[in-house]
Amino acid sequence: MKIRSIPFKQNSNCLRCGKNSLLTDEDTREQFCANCGYVISEKVDESGPEQSSFSTQGGVDTTRTGSPISLTRHDKGLSTVINPANRDATGKPLSSSMKSTITRLRTWDSRSQSQTTADRNLRQALNELDRLKGKLTISSSVLEKAAYIYRKALDKKLVRGRSISAMIASSLYAACRDAETPRTLKDVADAANVKRKEIARCYRLLHRELELKMPVVDSIQCIARISSKLKVTEKTKRYAAKILKETQKRQESSGKNPMGLAAAALYFSCVINGVSITQRDLAKAANVTEVTIRNRFKALKEAKILEIDF
Repeated sequence: MKIRSIPFKQNSNCLRCGKNSLLTDEDTREQFCANCGYVISEKVDESGPEQSSFSTQGGVDTTRTGSPISLTRHDKGLSTVINPANRDATGKPLSSSMKSTITRLRTWDSRSQSQTTADRNLRQALNELDRLKGKLTISSSVLEKAAYIYRKALDKKLVRGRSISAMIASSLYAACRDAETPRTLKDVADAANVKRKEIARCYRLLHRELELKMPVVDSIQCIARISSKLKVTEKTKRYAAKILKETQKRQESSGKNPMGLAAAALYFSCVINGVSITQRDLAKAANVTEVTIRNRFKALKEAKILEIDF
């Protein structure tokens, strides 16, 4: 038992003996008088900072709260969970009759968390979103945004009659667009195992019904993604970024596919810096056709952007 004295600003004396000898137990949080043993209060709320699960003292977990609230969980992380270990509070195993009772309680607890059709739909969709997280290496903030968009679509009953996989994939694509994370429709379609055309249709529905305002995709951000697949040098990437900045300055990039434009700028940068690369490799890394790269490259030449000495 750890005992320490607590400085009191008011009523610092014991209510029974009147002496200033109040102590508190750090384990039970009881306040009592060290002189006469009178218990002032049985529990005091902890006013110290929150402890994380990895901050331990002497091998003892010091957490006082559970996981944070998250939109990526169907219950936002607020539901109760019955411990799967069939042991009581002292660590002793449960009796056979009590095991069957606890098992039945677990079953009903799980069923009570998804009573309506919307709850079951949301649980299935967020499980699919968690699966896409590993395939597309999406950050937590983008996942939260995707879950928020899907919840809004579910409230407006846009999911009814449509594939859950397609709707959650389109929500994820919309979140990537909003966060300016370079992920194409083809990337999301391949990860979700859904046709690209179906995801595009659901995305247009979300954009129209939820009145989403998406920023214009920056083609400069696409350079890093393409070059990481081809292991291009940093000098080549910087030169390609300068080309795209000049293209945006002259408003030559409006209406163009950002990936195709970035691939064309990267191709020219590789040629100037003596890096051996083919249009086929660039097209495969950018998920565009070789014809697109040639057309964008031709447009850059006609705009005389490639003649500028950077």
